[in-house]
Amino acid sequence: MKDAQGRQVTGRVRWRKFAVLAVPGFAVTGALAVALAQGALAASFAVSGQQFKVSAKELVGEGFVQYGGVDENMREEKLPVAVTAIKKATLHNLCQSVVTSLPGLGDISLNIHAGDNPKNPVKAEDLFVDATQLSGNADFTNIEIGRDASTVDKGPETAQGMQDAFAQQADKVTITDLKQTAWATNAAKFKLSGLSLTLHKGKSECF
Repeated sequence: MKDAQGRQVTGRVRWRKFAVLAVPGFAVTGALAVALAQGALAASFAVSGQQFKVSAKELVGEGFVQYGGVDENMREEKLPVAVTAIKKATLHNLCQSVVTSLPGLGDISLNIHAGDNPKNPVKAEDLFVDATQLSGNADFTNIEIGRDASTVDKGPETAQGMQDAFAQQADKVTITDLKQTAWATNAAKFKLSGLSLTLHKGKSECF
């Protein structure tokens, strides 16, 4: 891979503000709107009308790709997302939360915690996250930035975007202090060690 001056770029890249560089570009790209009009992008299922929050002390992933995508809800509204796909992921101190407003009860929060034991983290295979926000401290190994989304090949087998659209991929990614907001998550396998599910009245979120 070469930079704008034609110099060879190899090795690791550290981004203190990962979301500033990666996520906004996916959500607003004009090519994404064209793909949607042509029916080139489609969600695997109708998402709910609520986004949820996910945080983790650390995520380590092997086979990372990221590109733009579109989800759809039951009202057939199109929702632009940044699709993050990882072949194998390990997460420490995972938290997931969603807040629902119920008539007569007000806000009710559902919280899920797992992977608090350092020896038994959360593990996932072929993990897909359709996110609208992501932040943390990221360390990539052998990253390729600006690759055609239809040609990425380091992530799960089905993790590819539309032709001519922006994408990036890496052999490995480590993200600490991960915080993200998402519409949907898919995984071929998802092992939640030390699972704890609780309900709270009022707002109680991961961040």
